[in-house]
This record gives sequence, structure tokens and C-alpha cells, in this order.
Amino acid sequence: MKLYFSPGACSLSPHIILHEAGLAHETEKVDLRAKTTASGKDFRTINPKGYVPALETEGGVVLTEGPAIVQYLADQAPEKDLVPPAGSIERYQVISWLNFISTEIHKNYSPLFNPAATDDVKHMAKGNLAKRYEYLDQELGQRDYVFGSAFSVADAYLFVVTNWAGMVKVDLSAYPNVQAFQERVGARPAVQKALRHEGLLT
Repeated sequence: MKLYFSPGACSLSPHIILHEAGLAHETEKVDLRAKTTASGKDFRTINPKGYVPALETEGGVVLTEGPAIVQYLADQAPEKDLVPPAGSIERYQVISWLNFISTEIHKNYSPLFNPAATDDVKHMAKGNLAKRYEYLDQELGQRDYVFGSAFSVADAYLFVVTNWAGMVKVDLSAYPNVQAFQERVGARPAVQKALRHEGLLT
């Protein structure tokens, strides 16, 4: 398998899961502005959408969209329990969390990275994030991870997008359980390994 990534982007989530699952893989860095890979290939020939992550499977199929990729990866190593079994109600609960993180957290960070976004748009995005983090702080006050007592694919995704807070001046000081979650997930060996590989940790 081969993961196309950009350091610190949402592609860090499947990168973490690859290490958590212990799956053999290659990676290739993508310049998202130039739309080129480290080997000089036009990234749009791999993913016409032009953004990461993209995962080339062993069968040669290219998967895109982080929430789909992390489930695929977790299913390749079911013994690691990174996602509940397909068809179980617990699986759908994790899918629900992945969708919440994607639409309510990830997408509200997008305007904060966009230099063309107005101050009003950025203010609205930060207000939306505050509401979502208030909810997450309550949930994480009841357990160590997003879904139950064990680490799952949803935790990797939440960790990655919340890690952007410092870059765009989103204050998390009012959410001690979210901060504790970030520290807890950030200390995992697989997370540390992915961060180092992407040059985000020395």
C-alpha cells in the first residue's frame, strides 16, 4: 500500500492508523500547491480531486477521503480492534463520529486556513468550533476516547484536526478534557512514529 500525504494535513490520520495497524506501506509526500508528488508526478493523475489523503491499495485501487481510508485500513488488521466489526451497531456509531469530526470539526477549520476568507467568516467558524468542542469536552469527560475505552480510527482523526488549533489561534483552554485527550493520543507510539515520519516531531 502507498499513502500520499502532506505533513500535518488530514492525511496524518490514515498515516497514524497504518502504524497502529502494523501494516506494511510506503508513503509519498505531496506538494498541495503545485499538485505534484515528491517523485515529480502530477498528483491529479492519482487523485483528480487534488487533495490528500489518497491510498493506493495492494490491488491498485486508489481510495480517497480519510474516513473511508481509515476504515479500510482498520479492516485489514481486525485483530487490532481499531474499528468495530462491519454490520455491528458499534460500527455505525464510529461512522457517526467520523462524520461528525469531518463535517463539524474539520470543515470549520477550513476557512481559518484560507487567506481569502473574511474576518466574519473566520469568526463564525471559530464560534462553530467552540460549540463543537464544548460538546466534545463533555463527552471526553466520561471516557478516555471518542467511542468507549479503547482507541479507534475516530480518535486518530479527531487528534489530527484538533492539532491544527495552535496554527490558527483556536483557544482550547476552556476544554480541559479535549486537551487531555490530545496529550493522551499524542503520546501513543504509533502517533509519535507518524509525526516523526512527517517531520512534525524531532
